[in-house]
Amino acid sequence: MSLHVEVIGSGPPLVLLHGWAMHGGVFKLLADAMGGQRTLYLVDLPGHGHSRDSAVPLELDACARAVLDAVPTAPWCGWSMGGAIALHAAHLAPQRIPALAMIAATPRFVAAEDWPDGMPVEAFAKFETGLASDWRGTVDRFLALEAFGLEDARERMRQLRTLAMERGAPSPRVLAEGLRLLETTDLRPALSTMTAPSLWMAGRRDRVVSPQAMQAAAAFSTRARFMQIAGAGHAPFLTHVDAVASVLSDFLENTQA
Repeated sequence: MSLHVEVIGSGPPLVLLHGWAMHGGVFKLLADAMGGQRTLYLVDLPGHGHSRDSAVPLELDACARAVLDAVPTAPWCGWSMGGAIALHAAHLAPQRIPALAMIAATPRFVAAEDWPDGMPVEAFAKFETGLASDWRGTVDRFLALEAFGLEDARERMRQLRTLAMERGAPSPRVLAEGLRLLETTDLRPALSTMTAPSLWMAGRRDRVVSPQAMQAAAAFSTRARFMQIAGAGHAPFLTHVDAVASVLSDFLENTQA
């Protein structure tokens, strides 16, 4: 089975890639805000949503190539885990991706000695351990982190939980593969060779991907722009959709992508 891609709107194309345990439907509010300006390609990554039965493994290279096969030449916007896949695809096929937007995403998810602002290794290990015994509870804990610090955190938590299960639950196997992808990926070397303009959009209250890590990632490239949205957490396109749509539209217009 090929990847499920929902096409919405009209105008120049833009590809959107979701994060761990989610699906393309998570971008519905953003699609509503931008559908009059862009033709949006909302991808369900392998094992998620309507791509649940896809034979493509949830691995960086395989996912990037599968999405490249499913969408036209266009700028890509990746959120969280989707950002890692988008960044790798931009490295693989720079002629196919003229601009890159990263929302709450970095080239390396987990902290290291030379990457202190990633998620602490100990905290990440708890997700991996919990997934084996209680995958639903582990997903809930991850969603709680995404909503942490927001004024309406409980409502956002309910919204994220509903969205996550809207197209059916991803399999525990795919969830484990996604955590492994996040744990092992380090795309910082790819940034030094990237020629496309990039936007790095952070939520100031994000407790999953820190704004400091995103700012550090943007510093790797001479054509990168970093900005953060005050009051936003890990999913700013849900809580501050107008701000995200405006920043994203301005970036794409200014880069003529």
